[in-house]
Amino acid sequence: MALSPLASQTPGVYIDEVNAFPNSVVEVATAIPAFIGYTPQAEYEGQSYLNTPVKITSFQQFQAFFTFPNPPAPAAPASQYSPQYYLTQQKKAPEKGSYYTINGSIYTIDPDPGTIYYLYNSVRLFFENGGGSAYIVSVGSYGAGTGSPVSPGSQIVNPNVKLSDLQNGLAQLQKVTEVTMYVVPEATLLTANDNSTLMESMLMQSDQMGTAMSLLDIIGGDAPDPILYTQDIQNFRNSTGNTGLDYGAAYYPFLNTTITELDEISYENLNGGDTSSLSAIVNPPSAPNPSAEQILNNIKNPPKGMTTGQLNQALMNSSKQYKQVMNIVQTKINTLPPSGAMAGIYTLVDNTKGVWYAPANVTPVGAVGLTLNINDSMQAGLNVDAVSGKSVNAIRFFNGQGILVWGARTLDGNSDDWRYISVRRTVTMIEQSVKLAARAYVFAPNDANTWRSVQSMIENFLTNIWKEGALQGAKPADAFSVAVGLGVTMTAQDILEGIMRVSVKLAVTHPAEFIIIQVEQEMAKS
Repeated sequence: MALSPLASQTPGVYIDEVNAFPNSVVEVATAIPAFIGYTPQAEYEGQSYLNTPVKITSFQQFQAFFTFPNPPAPAAPASQYSPQYYLTQQKKAPEKGSYYTINGSIYTIDPDPGTIYYLYNSVRLFFENGGGSAYIVSVGSYGAGTGSPVSPGSQIVNPNVKLSDLQNGLAQLQKVTEVTMYVVPEATLLTANDNSTLMESMLMQSDQMGTAMSLLDIIGGDAPDPILYTQDIQNFRNSTGNTGLDYGAAYYPFLNTTITELDEISYENLNGGDTSSLSAIVNPPSAPNPSAEQILNNIKNPPKGMTTGQLNQALMNSSKQYKQVMNIVQTKINTLPPSGAMAGIYTLVDNTKGVWYAPANVTPVGAVGLTLNINDSMQAGLNVDAVSGKSVNAIRFFNGQGILVWGARTLDGNSDDWRYISVRRTVTMIEQSVKLAARAYVFAPNDANTWRSVQSMIENFLTNIWKEGALQGAKPADAFSVAVGLGVTMTAQDILEGIMRVSVKLAVTHPAEFIIIQVEQEMAKS
């Protein structure tokens, strides 16, 4: 309160400071994903962080909370993720799935489903693609393997990944309004019915909160059939319900990445660590390799001072067949759902261009291939669905350009208002920014002075983001309008009830999804 000279008892000069500038709207953060899933552990300085949203700003912080501590040097670093694959000789090529010919025999290399998890590598992929701040909700540690591989060509369903765990982790984010994306990389490891329930829960919570989008992966995207993949897409569309579609975005197919390096895996990732079956590969009767056989013996009885990494490297150097097997295992481990990379791309585009730019026409860093090469005719069925309108964003390979995210639509693909991801996220940013700024006027007098202050505050904010390109129009009046006042947005009854209504209309920029260039020939002129 300003000091009144009349209230003073002492003659003199008094200073009365008057605020020259009204309250301002500060743009809220737009790219803070929350990863929900399983981690090696969830403990820091003796305290458990299970089912607790933890904000991190780097992969080093993720490691501090959610990975095993490394032993002192010179011991090898702790293994954070050790999936198991089974090398099995087959009498004939399987009808489904991939197989490999080694020394003239047919082999399959398939995972133990109980050992497959995606969150750890997805977080790595997030930071590699420009990710910054993120929340991690660990719903548990890794469970025991099943002791056998999945059938060739079958969907990987991890019995340790529980719908109740992931839904509980999702519910923990209801009080964290700062989160702008929900990412559950291990959702595709659920059964089809459980996956459907989880996706519907994510979209419903996104719709209720009004602050976060759900980035969804599609079952079957890890090994799609070049012809029957359309059934996977149809199953996905049938499994997402009809609530919150404008808050959801799906990407297809899975990415072949370089996240896990070859020296991070070894023979301990094969057949449960049993190396007896490797003898037929590295030392076949048709091509004896005594050196490789000796290394196998050393693995069973390690010489003093020899580490697993050294023995594994020696075996790869002495046997090209074993190295072939390890390269296949590495490729399979590095096949990841795209949601983690997309969360990083959203962050990168927001930070470098703005949330009003579509997170598309960008190369996912760390991706070296796709599980399915999509062409124009294939993408037509993904991008537009006349029945459900549920668009699926394609990730494609283009000659001379590499891999690009080639889609920018929400699941509400038939809506003129919410068809595009950038539109949905821009409006969300404006809503939340204005909402936080307007809190300064809660309990203020509901009169013309307050209305003018609120209107001026919002108009200044919208003018600034119009200058940056978020809103279309040659001048601010073409880009937005803000109205507030008695007889304009409020009735006398509203004022009696303590309600102040503000009407904001926006002309948000839309991405140029289809660029049409007209070419016409003219007759020669003198």
